[in-house]
Amino acid sequence: MFNKLMGVFSNDLAIDLGTANTLVYAKNKGIVCNEPSVVVMRQDNKKVVAVGAEAKRMLGKTPANIITIRPMKDGVIADFDAAGEMLKYFIKKAHNRKSFVSPRVIIGVPSKITLVEQRAVKEAAEQSGAREVYLIEETMAAAVGVGLPINEPYGNMIVDIGGGTTDVAVISMDGIVYSKAVKVGGDKMDEKIIVHVKENYNFMIGDRTAEQIKIEIGSAYDTGEEERIIDVNGRDLISGIPRTVTIREGEIRETLKEIVATIISSIKQALENTPPELAADIVDYGIVLAGGGALLRGIDSVIRQETKLPVVVPEDPLTAVVMGVGKMLEDFELLKRVAVNH
Repeated sequence: MFNKLMGVFSNDLAIDLGTANTLVYAKNKGIVCNEPSVVVMRQDNKKVVAVGAEAKRMLGKTPANIITIRPMKDGVIADFDAAGEMLKYFIKKAHNRKSFVSPRVIIGVPSKITLVEQRAVKEAAEQSGAREVYLIEETMAAAVGVGLPINEPYGNMIVDIGGGTTDVAVISMDGIVYSKAVKVGGDKMDEKIIVHVKENYNFMIGDRTAEQIKIEIGSAYDTGEEERIIDVNGRDLISGIPRTVTIREGEIRETLKEIVATIISSIKQALENTPPELAADIVDYGIVLAGGGALLRGIDSVIRQETKLPVVVPEDPLTAVVMGVGKMLEDFELLKRVAVNH
């Protein structure tokens, strides 16, 4: 009874705690927050200077006594204190800095998360003011978010390409039949672009510029259309003087080839390990892509070419996980069936 009463007064939240971005969904309100997973702290007293979008603007621009932290690495908590501060900030922001009662919080986590990592996520959320914490595997949440019939006896394949990890899962009857996680995603793509520019142009760019290159001219497949180019600013490694270089789409596609191949290899491995009856369903329904990596131009085409299966990219793959976790706020029975270790 007490819990029911608490539920009436609290604003329950669903959180997609991503390596690159954190999205928050509030019950009856929808997505209330979508900001980068970045925290800026003072080194001496660990005081938080900024979180989210404001913190990302400071990336690579802070003095020595102020550090920029990305609390999530490869989809799991790498810096516990910073993750706690980040969660506290997002929970407060979602409640407009005021809340009558502590919220119930559901968090999307990678499918191969260990028990220790699960405990770290739960503790960080509890210390941030959550009343109850439930964990949902991101692939399951993404499947719910894009509207796949997860409770039916059909094979649904979802590929969630996030910032730190790519999760591949085959789902049937509210359960994950097979899953595989590889530690490649948007961040690795950015790293590859930085290395490519450094080696080929003797030119240094930062994380934000690499991300901009990926978003604007990144691609996984040659569509035969006119090649896109981008001018970027950075520092010449020989002279040390800032200058501008022009980067072409083709060279970035070549740079990202290895990462795209790793993603395709994990999809093929999942298909090989899927029972024949469920594999037959995937031929009919296709592979559904989710996560920010699904926005890489042509990635659906190259997966389609390599697997000979239909590939579907939902309207907004970036919000698939948080929308799925959000739906579970409304459907507590579904939450209980699919929650991790509950």
